[in-house]
Amino acid sequence: MYTRTENPLHCIQEVIDNAADEALGGFGKRIDVTLHADGSVSVADDGRGIPFGLHPEEGVPVVEIVFTRLHAGGKFDKGSGGAYSFSGGLHGVGVSVTNALAKRLEVAVWRDKQVAGIAFEHGDVKQQVVTRPAASGDRKQGTTVRVWPEAKYFESAELPKHELVHLLRSKAVLMPGVTVTLKIEKTGETTTWLYKAGLRDYLAQSLNSDPLIPLFEGEGFATAGESENFAEGEGAAWCVAFTEDGAPLRESYVNLIPTVAGGTHESGLKDGLFGAVKGFIEMHSLLPKGVKLMPDDVFSRASFVLSAKVLDPQFQGQTKERLNSRDALRLVSAYVKPALELWLNHHVDHGKKLAELVIKQAQTRQRASQKVEKRKGSGVAVLPGKLTDCESRDLLHNEVFLVEGDSAGGSAKMGRDKETQAILPLRGKVLNSWEVERDLLFKNNEIHDISVALGVDPHGPNDTPDLSGLRYGKVCILSDADVDGSHIQVLLLTLFFRHFPKLVETGHVFVARPPLYRVDAPARGKKPAAKLYALDDGELTATLDKLRKEGAREGSWSISRFKGLGEMNAEQLWDTTLNPETRRLSRVEYGQLDFGATVDAFNKLMGKGEAASRRELMELHGDTVEIDV
Repeated sequence: MYTRTENPLHCIQEVIDNAADEALGGFGKRIDVTLHADGSVSVADDGRGIPFGLHPEEGVPVVEIVFTRLHAGGKFDKGSGGAYSFSGGLHGVGVSVTNALAKRLEVAVWRDKQVAGIAFEHGDVKQQVVTRPAASGDRKQGTTVRVWPEAKYFESAELPKHELVHLLRSKAVLMPGVTVTLKIEKTGETTTWLYKAGLRDYLAQSLNSDPLIPLFEGEGFATAGESENFAEGEGAAWCVAFTEDGAPLRESYVNLIPTVAGGTHESGLKDGLFGAVKGFIEMHSLLPKGVKLMPDDVFSRASFVLSAKVLDPQFQGQTKERLNSRDALRLVSAYVKPALELWLNHHVDHGKKLAELVIKQAQTRQRASQKVEKRKGSGVAVLPGKLTDCESRDLLHNEVFLVEGDSAGGSAKMGRDKETQAILPLRGKVLNSWEVERDLLFKNNEIHDISVALGVDPHGPNDTPDLSGLRYGKVCILSDADVDGSHIQVLLLTLFFRHFPKLVETGHVFVARPPLYRVDAPARGKKPAAKLYALDDGELTATLDKLRKEGAREGSWSISRFKGLGEMNAEQLWDTTLNPETRRLSRVEYGQLDFGATVDAFNKLMGKGEAASRRELMELHGDTVEIDV
């Protein structure tokens, strides 16, 4: 759950990240990594050194707690004079997982004119903390961690050298002035990275083809009192190159953690670039008639290195590959857009060259989607009147939301992006269609409207339906976050699995996950007042815990529970559930059960003559369900 198991690189990265956090905080200037001949790896830094005194509450040395307990570490004391303002995330599981998956792990700390050592085997303390006075030739301060990964936990015990080199070089790029070295004992070779100019040098060296216009480089960070939306120090540095051909090179980081799957900070860069380029094109009247620009027309030809600083990053998954923090989109966009607008208006010739490239991309995309449109156009049934359609016909971008209830449908219509999002409100609960014959399905108005809106006829698992008429790339079920909403979700999933199985197989069906709670949090420390959303009780508890850690006074927040989607105004619905960059949308796929076993499970749950087996299910599992009736 907490680490990647192809090889031990991610475990070693946790140690490197801790050393980088010291440098990021301004406490260190070196990170030295050594690959030893015996297969172990050591990471040394000249930071402050992990404290080795006793923890005031636990009565155990702090260094032992850091390597043996989940959710322990300096990164949790944000905003109250804690160790780190910016660090690689708040999971707090890092090096304790490295330790758990290591045959042996040794830590040496230089601090307060003393040297301390502790050793672990298989995650348990093998040698208690031993301290001695520092000798005259010793380092003044810092930490060295040496890890022997346990091979049985990984598919391969070998570290991928090129990935490690890339990781270390990127740390040096993102922290100009910090020296990073890699020493390989077997060959005796040592590589050193020290970048003075940072992102620009790195991107220029790594590009596959020449940029169309000079590199666009910039940075912006919030200062104290400058903005009520962002905390002091939050912001981003970036360097962007636009090329006419070749695969774009894209790298993004949050607090020096590589986010290989992107996330909301990349979406903020995309939003800022698009806003500035679109504004420039409109100001100079460069857009041909009939051409509509989309963010991807700008972004598809952009190579970039982006380094964001976010006070309290939220990641998707424990391995921190994708940033999920909602505010990061506005944060990055707020600095990128004005900077690029200014740059384009100072360099109008370059701006016009970029505009030509973007318009060409838009025309190519529109031509491709029009071809599909012509092929689909003959004999289309009249679309249902309550469907509020979107303007795009591009299956890559457009999506339809099947929304529970008219009032929620109204909010969704006002809050949606009318270019790519269509809304089909459903009245009441959809028919349980598990045992309905296909020919009689259209007796039900709701099912008739869904089929016509999607442009696909009902079919069986062994049929080969014509999906060329499909009108939306994503079909999203959007219901309340309560029990009734879950029931509607199940009825719609029953319909799709039974009568539109090819849509499920081809990955077109999704479930939108609206939040159940809103927390109005007060200003605390560097963080301004904010509206936070939680999907369920578990997330609510985690959110409140986080507020306490940030120094919010107990009870200074207010919690409101959404009784349903209809209670949300258009802006809230967009922020939490419709905005592609900040929403949570789960693709519907087969889980542990194959097709046959899934049919059996649905039969038990939805079949008319299966009351006895449903009762048996309730008797077996009833006590494990927490239900909110």
